[in-house]
Amino acid sequence: MNNFLCKFALLLYVALSFALDARSSDRKAVWIAPETAQGQPNTWLIFRKDIKLDQVPDTLMADIAADTKYWMWLNGEMAVFEGGLKRGPEPNATYFDRVDIAPYLRPGDNTIAILVWHFGKNGFAHVNSGSAGLFFEAVSPEVTILSDNTWQSDVYDAYGDTEAPYPNFRLAESNIRFDARKERGGWNMPGYNGKLPGAFYIADATNSPFGKLVERPIPMWKDYGLKPYESTRRSGDTIVCRLPYNCQMTPYLKVSAPAGKTIRMQTDNYMGGSTYNMRAEYVTRDGVQEYESLGWLNGHEMLYIVPEGVEVLDLKFRETGYDTELAGTFTCDDPFLEELYKRSARTLYITMRDNYMDCPDRERAQWWGDEVNELGETFYALTPSAHKLAVKGIYELMNWQRDDGVIYSPVPSGNWHRELPLQMLASVGYYGFYTQYFYSGDSTFVADIYEPLHRYLHEVWQPGENGLMTNRAGDWTWGDWGENIDLDILTNCWYYLALKGEREFARMLGKDDDIAMIDSKMTAIKDNFDSTYWTGTEYRSPGYTNPTDDRSQAMAVVSGLAPENRYPDIVKLLDTEYNASPYMEKYVLEALFIMGQPQRAIDRMHRRYAKMLGYKDYTTLFEGWGIGAEGFGGGTLNHAWSGGPLTLMCQKICGIEPTSPGFKTFKISPQLGKLKRASTSIETNYGTISVSLVKKGSRIAADITVPQGTTAQITVKGKPRTLAPGTHHVTI
Repeated sequence: MNNFLCKFALLLYVALSFALDARSSDRKAVWIAPETAQGQPNTWLIFRKDIKLDQVPDTLMADIAADTKYWMWLNGEMAVFEGGLKRGPEPNATYFDRVDIAPYLRPGDNTIAILVWHFGKNGFAHVNSGSAGLFFEAVSPEVTILSDNTWQSDVYDAYGDTEAPYPNFRLAESNIRFDARKERGGWNMPGYNGKLPGAFYIADATNSPFGKLVERPIPMWKDYGLKPYESTRRSGDTIVCRLPYNCQMTPYLKVSAPAGKTIRMQTDNYMGGSTYNMRAEYVTRDGVQEYESLGWLNGHEMLYIVPEGVEVLDLKFRETGYDTELAGTFTCDDPFLEELYKRSARTLYITMRDNYMDCPDRERAQWWGDEVNELGETFYALTPSAHKLAVKGIYELMNWQRDDGVIYSPVPSGNWHRELPLQMLASVGYYGFYTQYFYSGDSTFVADIYEPLHRYLHEVWQPGENGLMTNRAGDWTWGDWGENIDLDILTNCWYYLALKGEREFARMLGKDDDIAMIDSKMTAIKDNFDSTYWTGTEYRSPGYTNPTDDRSQAMAVVSGLAPENRYPDIVKLLDTEYNASPYMEKYVLEALFIMGQPQRAIDRMHRRYAKMLGYKDYTTLFEGWGIGAEGFGGGTLNHAWSGGPLTLMCQKICGIEPTSPGFKTFKISPQLGKLKRASTSIETNYGTISVSLVKKGSRIAADITVPQGTTAQITVKGKPRTLAPGTHHVTI
């Protein structure tokens, strides 16, 4: 029966592939660009199309793709602020946006104007096609608008590059320089009197160099609009503008100046991560003028370096970002934990855009070790629209699988293809792919990625004679930043968790033969782990001679490989060993909660994050435990993997965990330690779950909101109790 289902699935896949190819061949629009565009890095292009409409349909969906980003005006009104996603849903494919343009159109004359920014170089989150271009297709029974040679287009030479220093090689983006003396005023407005050349045909819809068109799987950006800075101060030629928090923003200025003055714009994170990141320049024309630099930057402060002779009339910023809300909450009687939650949430949001990223300045890259921590936080901090970003990343990770079966991150990437084995095991396993499925309730990706996942775990990885995994060097042997890393133990813990997640997927898909193989491998690891690695007082690999690794003790607990009789010794070790970086610290803290030691976990949060939170001017968490020499890997001030405590505050301290996919059912098992009160609320597809806890002696008074369509399980006076939808007051 299973063989039949496999053959049927293969035939169905082939049929769907042909159907998709047929749809692609039905595309009527083509890729266009100015004839003079040669695909150089940091090229900016303008496109115009004037059309006349007898009537405007209620909806008119336009499929729009660009290499790489675009801004669109319809009849002079901004309709899209930064459209497009960095290239690479798979190695030879491009994302397209689907935008309803009907609200911007009117009967009679209409103008479409589009500005395109062609990155023109590879990066850790982008693969360059080698050609600038625009694709536009809007078709309805009443209206057809297609990109073709009837459009006007030109290279916009007011945009260019700055002098060195340039952004580091990880970024596909370049510095942006705009020379207002070359500005084409009104090019994007109706009634423009200037002349633009005709557009030039580049390629058919899905042909090289752009490849298959894949619909954007995440929302368009949220635009918060132009706003004044929190405060400004001047120091010599520099105006320092304080932002409300670390955010993704574009800087705006209004000045009166003579022609030829250069204003520099950069944030305090220009050197974030110990290397050069993006900045911008504006060269003035004569008179009063306004300008917004369109490539987003990030930081706590925006710096305008203004030359003599320039009068500044106004300075503002525009925040944009992923379209989700910071809807989760956490409060307690410990201000330190509240601040740690707040900074974790801000760090999570600033490391989301085209993809989950490690940091928003040095790399903007989808390192999956970071993403595993991020996607876990998302379910407790953000609204469900955020779930789509992890699914996008899952497809990208597996679509970029190498011919030898290896998967690697960051992807999409044009200048990286190296595997970090332990990050990949974390990604495909229980805390990565499986958590995304179980916490969201979305299983749509599982069947698509199962076979490449299975290939990676069982062809690339091979056990030793005793069933344990020996550490694979991969392309970069890395278990964490820091010292005293016992890689063999970490390898077996992460591999065991990967099998645990795969086994659940195999059950969902009815793959009985795979389940039997997975169970056999898990049993072999379980049977041999303790006898091989337990020394009598700690877990230690036979060849490991450095001081005790706190990470490996914690992962033995988190993976379920450590029996409970080992817990007392492990607890003592975690009181004294502090090797983990913020990336792996999340699992050390989680192990303490699993072992029933919530106060030790809270105390460790204080000890580990005290220096980071001691920097009062920062709203985000760091790559390492401090700044400069204490900052691992370059030391960014806003690093995705550091927010793991957010998950634990909601999941362990307040005790909300799903017991079936998507929080259809969930349990409430709080671990307050010495806290007197704590509360949290999270947003699910069913609505808001909230828990408010007040300790009264040895008991806890709990107010609990259970959304419609769900039920909660809680233990009251030693007995399990089910809570129906509604609001409940119970004493635990």
